[in-house]
Amino acid sequence: MTYRGSVKPFVNFDAKHDAEILHRAMKGMGTDEDTVLMLLSARTNDQRQQIKAAYKTTYGKDLVSALKSELSGLLESLLVALMAPPVLFDATQLHKAIKGAGTDDDRLIEILASRTGEQIKEISKVYKKEFGAKLEKDICEDTSGHYQRLLVILLQGNRAEGVDEGKIDKDAKDLYAAGEGKWGTDEETFITIFGNRSFEHLRAVFVAYKKLSGFEIEDSIKGETTGNLEDLLLAIVKCSRSVPGFFAYSLYKSMRRAGTDDDTLMRIMVSRSEVDMLDIRDCFKEMYGESLYTTIQEDTTGDYQKALLYLCGGND
Repeated sequence: MTYRGSVKPFVNFDAKHDAEILHRAMKGMGTDEDTVLMLLSARTNDQRQQIKAAYKTTYGKDLVSALKSELSGLLESLLVALMAPPVLFDATQLHKAIKGAGTDDDRLIEILASRTGEQIKEISKVYKKEFGAKLEKDICEDTSGHYQRLLVILLQGNRAEGVDEGKIDKDAKDLYAAGEGKWGTDEETFITIFGNRSFEHLRAVFVAYKKLSGFEIEDSIKGETTGNLEDLLLAIVKCSRSVPGFFAYSLYKSMRRAGTDDDTLMRIMVSRSEVDMLDIRDCFKEMYGESLYTTIQEDTTGDYQKALLYLCGGND
């Protein structure tokens, strides 16, 4: 597999030297934001952790605390997010989604629909260690009904692997019988199939479903379900068709509506910069006829914009 992240390991990396550059940039009156954002957005997360350790060893201070005291606003939020190891970042995002007033279902759905089973298991472990509570218990306290049950299935991280040829037609028929083919909807069937089958298998099921029913699966979901369950099922469909496509759609939505959803924009740019940002850029261009880079330019300003553009990694 070729590397599809936009942020690559910095060549001739020297953690101690980088720590010195950051210290100088934040010392005395005012902060050289340009230097800070250029350096941190051009290092991988693993390299940032090494810089953090070197900074503490040399200056006896925590780098994240220093960034918080020297920066403010969206740039601060973005650079602090870049400093968190990926699994801790996801665990913290989920904690934010369920703690406090109301539930941020978009955040919850985005992470649990798109991460692999192994990643979800790791996130659950880190969540327990960091917040002293079980992720599943916290999510159950904050959600209900069929939506909650599908989230719980995803939290097990046990999605099957590969395509089970013998189950493709049966799954398509079962979905049809549970929705379009009956009065009312049998949500259980949707939950079991969408929560447990591999993405490759689901893609094959959706083809068989279209042949059988004449409907795209998305149209059936919209007609048969509502609210958070509908949103979660649609997110799983998008991810099964293309994870980068799902993130391209989410990024477009975060910028091309009234006002910018900076939380979502930041979260995706940070979490995908070393995973599949190049593929997301390709999908974005194909789906919307404009480059992600230009869209970020038009929708953001200042040093925050500069840092996002570095993470984007180039114009298409």
